[in-house]
Amino acid sequence: MQDGNQPVNTQRLSQSKEPPEFDTAFRRALRDLMRWRRDVRHFRADPVDRGLVMACLEEACKGPSVGNSQPWRFVFVDTPEARAKVKANFESANADALGSYHGEKAERYARLKLSGLDIAPVQIAVFADLESTEGAGLGARTMPETKAYSVVAAIQCLWLLLRAEGLGLGWVSILEPDRLSADLAAEPGWRFIGHLCIGWPEEAQEHPELEREGWQARLPVERFVKEV
Repeated sequence: MQDGNQPVNTQRLSQSKEPPEFDTAFRRALRDLMRWRRDVRHFRADPVDRGLVMACLEEACKGPSVGNSQPWRFVFVDTPEARAKVKANFESANADALGSYHGEKAERYARLKLSGLDIAPVQIAVFADLESTEGAGLGARTMPETKAYSVVAAIQCLWLLLRAEGLGLGWVSILEPDRLSADLAAEPGWRFIGHLCIGWPEEAQEHPELEREGWQARLPVERFVKEV
């Protein structure tokens, strides 16, 4: 694990010519990483080295993309003005969402902390460039939505890479996409995928906050498997 001051040596990693062998200890650690990856909403205010975030982004961009189109676009939201617009968007969308629940569910929703926008030192709005010509449309002609899927795959890679460095990531989806795209001057053809809050978490948690707060229990994998 890095100490937060030294970025990952991606050049050294990329120069390896022999395929690695993943032993039992590594596989166990990988399962631990999956289990301890959390949607973090409680951050410390400590700054995060931009070089460390960029190194993780570089590795995340080695994730799969349809036709090798690499459609991910990352917008660092740094200025107070831009962050204020994102927060105002969230507050409006969150109020609308609250209005869709009633009774005990509404009370439970109102108690949830659903974003880290108030304190996360790093915020990145992520888009999919649907009009990019990279990859020449391979694999995306019949399913154009796979460009957005590719961006989601990169975010998941980033999530795990950051967690391995001790950093937390929170994915904010309670936002009005068109309004956010306009506020952040997104390029034409870019589709908003998610707003990421990144920072040092206040505490590590093995179980999702929504599970701990009784919003939704973890379901067994058998619920999601079908044989034909």
